[in-house]
Amino acid sequence: MSETKLVAEARTEFGKGAARRIRRASQIPAVLYGHGTDPVHIALPGHVTTLALKQANALFSIELDGKPVLAIAKDVQRDPVKDVVEHIDLLIVKKGEKVEVEVNVHVVGESAPGTIHVVESQTLLLEAEATHLPESVEVSIEGLEAGHIVRAGEITLPKGAAFHGDAELAVVAITEPRSEVAAEAEAAEAAEEAPAEA
Repeated sequence: MSETKLVAEARTEFGKGAARRIRRASQIPAVLYGHGTDPVHIALPGHVTTLALKQANALFSIELDGKPVLAIAKDVQRDPVKDVVEHIDLLIVKKGEKVEVEVNVHVVGESAPGTIHVVESQTLLLEAEATHLPESVEVSIEGLEAGHIVRAGEITLPKGAAFHGDAELAVVAITEPRSEVAAEAEAAEAAEEAPAEA
């Protein structure tokens, strides 16, 4: 994975007012921490940073005072209404170092005719090299019959990645869709059991 290069500015003002001024200047307030260093408060270029965050587990090369530092986003705070990035927590990483990340589950293939699939776990916790973080994990459901459950331990992970958690965790379940006839029969039965109104 290629890193996104960002030039950061050190922040000397803090608080909501300062954060608003930074955002008005088309920048994003952030904090850089990890590897035993004191947290460093920075401002990042808004547009480029927002674009890079569209890629899951993006790797950043952040230049601060002329020195580049590798980092990944650990927490991104967004405005719930405008969906703009308000603040980012960045974790400093080193090449060859392994880190834990949440990775999205991506279902591929078609289950057996007459069945549907339900994603039980939208993400998986993986450990992978900081400079080779997977964006997603593919789960194939090709030809699977109703009643089949794909568990975390059965999934083929990207090279160098390891699963962290319960191998029996249900990730995708294959079921038969409830027929309209069955649904109507259940509704009629429930109506009969309900006490009649006076």
